[in-house]
Amino acid sequence: MSMKFDKDTLYWSRGCMTGKNEQDEFCCKSVHGCHKLTVFNWLENIPADRKYDVFEVQFKNTRKGFYRNVNNLELYEGDIVAVEASPGHDIGIVSAIGPVAEIKLRKTNVDPATAELKKIYRIAKPADIEKWQEAVALEYPVMIRSRQMASMLGLNMKIGDVDFQGDKTKAIFYYIADERVDFRELIKVMAEAFRIRIEMRQIGARQEAGLIGGIGPCGRGLCCAQWITNFVSVSTVAARYQELSVNPLKLAGQCGKLKCCLNFELDTYLEAVKDFPHVKEPIQTASGPMFLQKTDALKAMMWFAPEPYSSMGMIALSVNKVKEIIELNKRGEKPELTACINDESAESEFKSAVGEDSLTRFDKSRRKKKKQAGNFRNVPVVAQKTSGQSNANSEAEKKRPQENKQNASANNNSANNKQKAQKKHPPRKKANAKHRPENPKNN
Repeated sequence: MSMKFDKDTLYWSRGCMTGKNEQDEFCCKSVHGCHKLTVFNWLENIPADRKYDVFEVQFKNTRKGFYRNVNNLELYEGDIVAVEASPGHDIGIVSAIGPVAEIKLRKTNVDPATAELKKIYRIAKPADIEKWQEAVALEYPVMIRSRQMASMLGLNMKIGDVDFQGDKTKAIFYYIADERVDFRELIKVMAEAFRIRIEMRQIGARQEAGLIGGIGPCGRGLCCAQWITNFVSVSTVAARYQELSVNPLKLAGQCGKLKCCLNFELDTYLEAVKDFPHVKEPIQTASGPMFLQKTDALKAMMWFAPEPYSSMGMIALSVNKVKEIIELNKRGEKPELTACINDESAESEFKSAVGEDSLTRFDKSRRKKKKQAGNFRNVPVVAQKTSGQSNANSEAEKKRPQENKQNASANNNSANNKQKAQKKHPPRKKANAKHRPENPKNN
């Protein structure tokens, strides 16, 4: 069956594109990778040992759910299905099937065999999709109207998103609030205005960023909108272990909180720091005490300087060398600093040759062609100087500085005389053209 899809009707919040078939009926097509929390079926080409009846269904943004295929429907990834809801039914897109769906369900500490999951009713019909798109079109104006209602009631809350159910009988309102909010009066007002069942869900700043989505400073999509489902608290200790400057502007993400990616490599740094000696006091050397300035966990290097709060004259030492110096200090010995310098610090670091390439290396050279030796056109003829002419030129060059000084003094005297004359006899002002008498016309 051929279907016609329009790019203007692409719903990014759901990851689908609507269109019409040959019978001029509404239909929908899932666009893989366009919705949030995309799942890659890495077990697709492996034959299944049994039939799986648990499926993961994707709704708006990051809302997902697990459902059981009780009617033994032949479902694939990207199919639009009608699922059980309370009350009524909802419309979603199948995002994970087979063993991948069961593995994800087990991650939530739920046994797929004994869990009581909601049912998948059927594959969505054209009438279901048409009603679903009508509900999606109401989400934005309802969100704006609900914000106005909350401000009129004086509630300190922000409604960030509205998610309508597929049958247009219920809507979920996601809101952010710093304090506990009594929104019972707000629910009454919205129920009378919209004539639907209302559910209020409070979310945090990170969840709001995941719902809205965006692009991070790394150039990729936000992790909270791509794959993160469980948000772990992030502290500035993670930045200190990784030797990052504690700058709130650089460490904060689009949600205003610390970036979640600070925890991604924290375990690697904590494992590397275990071998580092705990330097409480400056190490003693023959040239004087050396104070610890910074460390590099990945290179296993430590930098010391002769002054506690200055980076002048820093010397890089390996962790093993620092341990040796600490053991010698315990014995009362002060080793020579030159003998303790690590040879590894002098090794060249990795450098990328990409930046060294010139941007114009593939451009054609526009150098002028050299003239042939036989072409004597436009060649100036230079006369040879005789010995008498060269002597006369040298004497003239000696006299030029004296003549220049005399000319400069004469110019200064003439300028002074002009200034004195202007003071005694100032120049007359020219009459304006308006005040000039008109010439009599000749009869």
